[in-house]
Amino acid sequence: MNYRHFSLVAVTLFLGVNAGAQSASKETMANLNAAHLGEANAQHRYVVFARTADAEGYAQVAKLFRAASAAEATHAFTHLGAILDLGGKVENSALDTVAPGTTLANLKQVVVGESYERDTMYPNYLKLAKAENAPEAVRSFGFAMAVEKQHARLFTEAYAQLGKNPPATYFVCPSCGNTTVGAPARGKCPICQNPTTRYVNVP
Repeated sequence: MNYRHFSLVAVTLFLGVNAGAQSASKETMANLNAAHLGEANAQHRYVVFARTADAEGYAQVAKLFRAASAAEATHAFTHLGAILDLGGKVENSALDTVAPGTTLANLKQVVVGESYERDTMYPNYLKLAKAENAPEAVRSFGFAMAVEKQHARLFTEAYAQLGKNPPATYFVCPSCGNTTVGAPARGKCPICQNPTTRYVNVP
């Protein structure tokens, strides 16, 4: 399996979703829609930022952007699955126009965004979904929050080390987006419990 097949794998994960099996409040459905659109935009934005990093000679940072983009695509599909399973529909799928800055500026922007999702957005979304006993939303928000913690750390390190970024390879779980530096140990993903043999190496 290679990176080109990553989105197809993520789509396939949701072919068995039974729409309308659960229910959730309008607020949680709105949160799922906001998260879905946000992750889709992040996926798109990171692809653009990766091209900028490559053009500026920061190949290692470009690899990190591509890995994070793959993870964000998985989150978008997970949120989509939750929306459908809860009997809802996608309210907005329009992607923002991306105007990249320098790689340094892009990294600074991303650290702020990932930190907000880690510290504020997803914790708030998850708290409400748990209170409503909406398991599909809890699963979706929980996966994303766990991975955004990783991304905030990885991007913070990349920002601090820019120009001296050590070589690394990145692997991404197609079920939850878990992002590892180097190949994961054989066993189960610590976030979604699926086999780590399914992880995808993002070049």
